Amino acid sequence: MRAIWNKTVLADSENTILIEGNHYFPPESVNFEYLAQTDTRSTCPWKGIASYFSIQINSEQNPDAAWTYTDPKPKASNIKDHIAFWKGVVIEP
Repeated sequence: MRAIWNKTVLADSENTILIEGNHYFPPESVNFEYLAQTDTRSTCPWKGIASYFSIQINSEQNPDAAWTYTDPKPKASNIKDHIAFWKGVVIEP
């Protein structure tokens, strides 16, 4: 699977984890040079607290368009540090 925004590949992996319609990419498959961590947080009752990243490519920014669980609850431990995308990021095989 590949995560693409503005014709740029943000992540590429054959080993994503699909949860609730979102592909979680392993951290080693993510191009972190395009991501900047933000102060945004959200809480999922069974996954825990998500931390967000904005995508920055050249002068274009997509705020809070990626997230991760750095300390997930036990039921979501398999997605620890994986990155998921939304807000216009295309996920394709």
